[in-house]
Amino acid sequence: MPVSLDNAVIARLKTHGETFEILVDPYLARDFKEGREVNVEDILATPYVFKDAHKGDKASEHEMEKIFGTSDPYEVAKIILRKGEVHLTQQQRKEMLEEKKKQVAMIIHRNGVDPRTGYPHPPERILKAMEEVGVHVDLFKDAEAQVPQILKAIRRVLPIRIETKVIAVKIPSEYAGRAFGEVRHFGTIKREEWASDGSWMFLIEIPGGIEEEFYEKLNALTKGHAITKLVERKGL
Repeated sequence: MPVSLDNAVIARLKTHGETFEILVDPYLARDFKEGREVNVEDILATPYVFKDAHKGDKASEHEMEKIFGTSDPYEVAKIILRKGEVHLTQQQRKEMLEEKKKQVAMIIHRNGVDPRTGYPHPPERILKAMEEVGVHVDLFKDAEAQVPQILKAIRRVLPIRIETKVIAVKIPSEYAGRAFGEVRHFGTIKREEWASDGSWMFLIEIPGGIEEEFYEKLNALTKGHAITKLVERKGL
């Protein structure tokens, strides 16, 4: 359902000496700019391209055809969203920035460990390090894509190592069926086989920061009967 006009903000593109504006849902516009699958019809509050949205001055089909090669407002809107700027309110910008920072911190938390202890840093500690070094977080860029540069910056104040771990697991037959689908969410199964007694044995590679979470899940699924062994640690 399209956003209401009351909640919409302006996305604006200046090109070829002209200005083009659309009224959009700020959060769906952000998702679109990050590359997520979002229907442009759901982003727009109204299916029109404007020269000045405040005045209701619409862009002509001739202008759009000349500059964008199409007069289809939805196709023009996609170009405006990709290349233009979304004008957020101060509160929207603040909320989105906090959300994006937390996303970045959680990715680092799940994939990184403190090389001194082998355990992940809490997200709060990572956020504090980000604030301390003054990292720039882009509201309209995918969180995962920003991790490498942010990781490089916070390493000045926070020892951290990006790591994956390969774990050998054996699950008794009475719990194997229940665990089969659940454990695959944690990482990549590298090798697996079924024993003659119905036990499920496999090697799984998981992000280093979720090792304890993985063990806790296995214990819950098998009532503590899973057998595990850390066989390899890969770090960057």
